[in-house]
Amino acid sequence: METRVASPPNSLSPSRASDFMQCPLLYRFRVIDKLPEKPSPAATRGTVVHAVLERLFDAPAEQRSLPRARSLVAGEWERLLARRPELRELFAEDGAELARWLAEAESLVERWFALEDPSRLEPAERELFVETKLESGLRLRGIIDRVDVAPTGEVRIVDYKTGKAPPPQFSDGPLFQMKFYALVVWRLRGVVPRRLQLVFLGSGDVLTYDPDESDLLRVERKLLALWEAITRATETGDWRPSPGKLCNWCDHQAHCPEFGGSPPPYPLTVQPRLPEPRTEGSEEAEAEA
Repeated sequence: METRVASPPNSLSPSRASDFMQCPLLYRFRVIDKLPEKPSPAATRGTVVHAVLERLFDAPAEQRSLPRARSLVAGEWERLLARRPELRELFAEDGAELARWLAEAESLVERWFALEDPSRLEPAERELFVETKLESGLRLRGIIDRVDVAPTGEVRIVDYKTGKAPPPQFSDGPLFQMKFYALVVWRLRGVVPRRLQLVFLGSGDVLTYDPDESDLLRVERKLLALWEAITRATETGDWRPSPGKLCNWCDHQAHCPEFGGSPPPYPLTVQPRLPEPRTEGSEEAEAEA
């Protein structure tokens, strides 16, 4: 069995930042305790579809056809199984369910062709790992699905989502991830991406946003405040659950106080904080009391 060694967090990604904003205790379970989570058909399908859309660009532009893309699905599933054989358990007893699952993946790939024409695209980067260190010392990292660069130098960051587009009032979550990537690219290369583009294959929608420096500076301030809160929770061991609708899909209910569970013993050393320094005004107030 793999040994999971607990260590304090030392960087922030869009996914982990979202975890902490959703539920600090979930962040702890994933980052510090490293509790295992069951693979899901939906997440696994997303991995396969992303791999197909990446690999399709290995072919010359004139060969990036829908039939070719659909034919890649089964092969990418087998590649994934070679790396993660435990995923066979998802469909171990139901070959018909696997066939339906593969057909759904092919349908998502097909929908992409209605949204973008891969024969007219030449990505500068695919599955690009990016990492930068801010002046504060905070390290930001992530993997960008696709980066397009126009002949005039403008940068477009593209991310594929295999789910459906959220209602407009809930678009801030997905856009936060894209602005995170834009901030990293800006700090790394000194260029603010011209466009951020989210491609929702589940619903056939495309969401775009054109950021500017003030947008990215706001994101940077938000991330610094978020990291300060994560650091404080790491030192004190005070990770509080934040119950909500997404709790129904959480793998860690058995360890969550909101569901009658108990978190595992905290694996890091707790560092009690000193009381806040008293100001002259506060001392006078105590004397008057």
